[in-house]
Amino acid sequence: TTKIPDITVMETVCDGEEPEVVTQACLLSEFSEKGEARALINSLPDIHHDPVSREATIEKFVVIMDRYQEQPHLLDPHLEWMLNILLEMIRNEKSPPLMVHLCFKFLYIISKVRGYKIFMQLFPHEVSDVLPVLDLLCRQDPKDTETWETRYILLLWLSMTCLIPFDLSRLDGHLSTDPGLNRESIMDRILAVAKSFLRVSDKSRDAASVLVSKFVTRPDVKLKRLGDFLDWCLTTISQTSEITMEGTVTLDGALQSLVSLQFTLVSIKPEPDESPTVLQCLNQKRIAESNQATLRKLGVKVVQRLGLTFLKPRLAKWRYQRGSRSLAVNLAQSSVTGSVEATKTDLESVSQEEDYDIPEDVENIIEQLLVGLKDKETIVRWSSAKGIGRVTGRLPKQLADEVVESVLECFSFQETDNAWHGGCLAFAELGRRGLLLPSRLSDVVPLIIRALTYDEKRGACSLGSNVRDAACYVCWAFARAYEPSELKPYVNQIASALVIATVFDRNITCRKAASVNILSPQGTFPHGIDIVTAADYFTVGNVNNCYLTISVYIAGFEEYTKPLIDHLVHMKVNHWDGVIRELATKALHNLTAQAPEYMANTVLPQLLPMATGMDLHRRHGAILACAEITHALYEIATQKNRLHPDPVIAFLHPDLVFSCLFFSVCGLIEKLSLSKMPFKDDPVITGWQWLIDDSLKNLHLFSSGARRGIQDSALSALAALCRQYYQVEPGVANVEMQDQLVSQYLSALMSPEVLTRCGCALALGSLPPFMIRGKLQKVRLHNVSSAQVSRRDAATAMSQVCVAVGVCAQGSPDRVLCEGNIRPVYEALLGCMNDYSMDSRGDVGAWVRAAAMSSLMDVTLLVVASAPELLSSDLVQRMMCCLVQQAAEKIDRYRAHAGTVFLRLLHSTDPAVPHIPHREELLSIFPPETGNSLNWNAASQAFPHITQLLRLHQYQYHTLLGLTVSVGGLTESTVRYSSQSLFEYLKGIQQDATVLQQFGDTLLCIFRDNLRNDRVSVPLLKMVDQILANGCFELFTSEESHPFCVELLALCKEEIKKSKDVQKLLSCVAVFCGMVQFKGDVRQKVLVQLLMLLCHPFPVIRKTTASQVYEMFLTYDDVIDDEQVLADVMASLSDTNCDIATVRTHRNQLCDWLGLPRPILVTKVTHLGN
Repeated sequence: TTKIPDITVMETVCDGEEPEVVTQACLLSEFSEKGEARALINSLPDIHHDPVSREATIEKFVVIMDRYQEQPHLLDPHLEWMLNILLEMIRNEKSPPLMVHLCFKFLYIISKVRGYKIFMQLFPHEVSDVLPVLDLLCRQDPKDTETWETRYILLLWLSMTCLIPFDLSRLDGHLSTDPGLNRESIMDRILAVAKSFLRVSDKSRDAASVLVSKFVTRPDVKLKRLGDFLDWCLTTISQTSEITMEGTVTLDGALQSLVSLQFTLVSIKPEPDESPTVLQCLNQKRIAESNQATLRKLGVKVVQRLGLTFLKPRLAKWRYQRGSRSLAVNLAQSSVTGSVEATKTDLESVSQEEDYDIPEDVENIIEQLLVGLKDKETIVRWSSAKGIGRVTGRLPKQLADEVVESVLECFSFQETDNAWHGGCLAFAELGRRGLLLPSRLSDVVPLIIRALTYDEKRGACSLGSNVRDAACYVCWAFARAYEPSELKPYVNQIASALVIATVFDRNITCRKAASVNILSPQGTFPHGIDIVTAADYFTVGNVNNCYLTISVYIAGFEEYTKPLIDHLVHMKVNHWDGVIRELATKALHNLTAQAPEYMANTVLPQLLPMATGMDLHRRHGAILACAEITHALYEIATQKNRLHPDPVIAFLHPDLVFSCLFFSVCGLIEKLSLSKMPFKDDPVITGWQWLIDDSLKNLHLFSSGARRGIQDSALSALAALCRQYYQVEPGVANVEMQDQLVSQYLSALMSPEVLTRCGCALALGSLPPFMIRGKLQKVRLHNVSSAQVSRRDAATAMSQVCVAVGVCAQGSPDRVLCEGNIRPVYEALLGCMNDYSMDSRGDVGAWVRAAAMSSLMDVTLLVVASAPELLSSDLVQRMMCCLVQQAAEKIDRYRAHAGTVFLRLLHSTDPAVPHIPHREELLSIFPPETGNSLNWNAASQAFPHITQLLRLHQYQYHTLLGLTVSVGGLTESTVRYSSQSLFEYLKGIQQDATVLQQFGDTLLCIFRDNLRNDRVSVPLLKMVDQILANGCFELFTSEESHPFCVELLALCKEEIKKSKDVQKLLSCVAVFCGMVQFKGDVRQKVLVQLLMLLCHPFPVIRKTTASQVYEMFLTYDDVIDDEQVLADVMASLSDTNCDIATVRTHRNQLCDWLGLPRPILVTKVTHLGN
């Protein structure tokens, strides 16, 4: 086990006067597991031979070390003792090879966490260590995949020993003076080892390149072997093909060695003599055209280092120098002024610098780096950008400016997103190094602003998130590279672009990157502190919050209002992602209050032509935007006591809707209706109504993904349209339109199209109360009597209608919910609770049951609030029993819904639902505080509560009926927890014969009511089998031919009569075997049934019956008293051939041994005539 990390408390005191701000963070303060780590390392000699212990120890050590990946410096005080212990075991001659490899594995784990550059410095590097390490490394098998950590660490160790300040020839002894010795020198052996490991495919290849960089740059090796090694690298590169995996690995190793070697040589002293040869080799090999990204990246690294060897190591005097990077100094105004003057002085001295010749190869190198900026892989582009920065820093000002000009060409819209991304990375590097002069900012900043909104659709996805993220990085680099005065002309543009990216970018990474950059320019952005407080790193993680809340706050600052609105109109309203389009239109609604005149006079005229264009995305977004802005302007006009927003009426012609999309137009109709536009009695209303009706009646013509949205939008539009344009006066409907709509939707309930019936049923439910008044009885009868209508939507519509018209106990059945029509409403909804229809999609009846449960709750709470006397005791009892049954069934989601509705009705107190049976007992089982915390979705929590209802007489039948399908179901967790809870209840009533008899009678009643109903009967047989196997009816075994047993046997025989259902037959066989425990005539009849099933036509039934009967005789040893007969029966059952031709003979023999009559084959008689 690992320890909990220490918590470091960080205290910050602001200005010395404010109270201390104390925060806590999960930071590790020390290597707290050092004792456990020491124990694991010391245990290696004891556990290395046991594979299980070895793997467990490695895993524990990895877990400990990985916790310090982010704070590896905490390991520094402990690295030495860990290294010493492990090296001592390695150097011990008695250590077996397996333990040595295990020690090297531990060393690798440590180096991986701390980093090889730091860790390798701790290796012993004396003269005496060179030969032992080299000899041990030479004995390793490069092809052994289990010991690559050993080779990796040895190569790092050897690279450290190579730094000894002694001539290696001294270690060769008399090799140079004795020509008779045929032995390689140490220098040649090390080079040979390095070359061999540069060709392997594991991690040791990286360590070999480190060895090369350390060894070949030694003065003695560099003098004697550098040229040969470069020749070997170039020969390997030119002669190796990357077609094969082996060739790719070899090229990778050669390029890695060149990269590390060139880096070391450049940092010591440039060696241009070999550089043209290396460059020529790379050009001939065309590494940049390789299909391996790793090779292309290494090629770029080699090229940029070659470029540095061609150029003098110098700091360009023309570069932009900001001055002191100290925050304390920068805060002082005098320092800022001084640094600006120093910068100007440096820029004026550029003309005085010495001119020098630039080799022609540099142009080729820069060209390759510029091409690398457009590579399809990020690692190549990033390496190219860093190379551009390094090489440009050694160029004269004029040539450096040409490089900047070439980078600018990456931002053409003819280029791909890869070029834009590479260009951003290059500008960030140039700006960070002071190589992008302020005079170029006027060209660069507009491109970066465009990159902050770069987004292109390709197929089913978009490209450009990496470009926007890189553009944020450019802003971050510029903020640290330039004085605020240099960026002042561009601050508003950059600030607006970053704010837009913060709140409106589709990608969460880009939003967070932009948010961080708002505060980067040291408070120079307008209202930067306020904005970053509202739109911090974590707040912008929720895209809905960004669009609908944060954007409104930021738009309150005048500098950002119009840029935010314009971006939504031009970039997001026509976005390819439908979710973004809808969020953009909702954001425009919220932003309208910040600039209502701008919205009405400028934005709406821009949107109207877009609403009739050919682009479907643009058209859809524009219509929704018009709707949202119109509604927002209406709300503003209402607050100012104006009748209508005049600019909207002037620009928005109602005929627009006939040429647009269904979904967006329905939304537009809804918003125009809510905005109370003056179109009453206008012919356009007829067109709007036709469009809504057409949407509802032709849902089957739309894609499955769009149907629900179109249906919901049409229903909302219908309700808003009726309220605004179909009222003669408040609360009084236009009789002509009322008759037309109600008759039209009622007739559509008989349509052969299922979706048409669904839509029109919901349309009836969405009509306002005044449209239903006087038609309630007609609507209710059609919903109840129409067998073809979708029962789910009919149940939902019925509750909506009831809620709309309200309740009045003595009211008219045609106008309100009253005594005369409440029972049919409940009968219809309770009937839906028994819908268990199945089709290819599964239990589709569950949709109906869920809708019925919700409707029952809504109607009941409505009635209880107004006229509770309308609820009779039998209706409430049936409703609560049906809810209990659903709460005990197997589908988690619907069980949870039923439980929630049940507790909502039970705990309703203002006023309480009347006539709930056993209310006090129910409240003791489900107290209000338990009901809030009970997770009905979890079978482990739900069933222990549900099974307690079995002791309540009026709930026992429905509870057991629901438990039947759960206990006898297929889902393992549901079966386990439901059966456990049931057996706990049965265990508690074992000594109460009356209660147990009542439970048995209820079980038989359920069996009788659902005879040959496979949905219930098959799970019931499985449940009965489990009950019998657990001895829960043992109390009945004391009485021969107990009535429960007799009726259970009769029901089982009737259930499987003429059945060909294999699952049902197998379940019944198990029940028969369990019923053998009952003595008397029942046992004899059960044995007869089992022996008859031994000759069933289905082989699987015959085989299973024989097997289970065999196990039955082993379990119930009192069935056969004679031991010899028992032995004969068992032998016959075990040896019986299940072939139908011979099994009857064996069966008859069993009947004789058991003293049972042989079954007689009944001949079928065919009656001809009378």
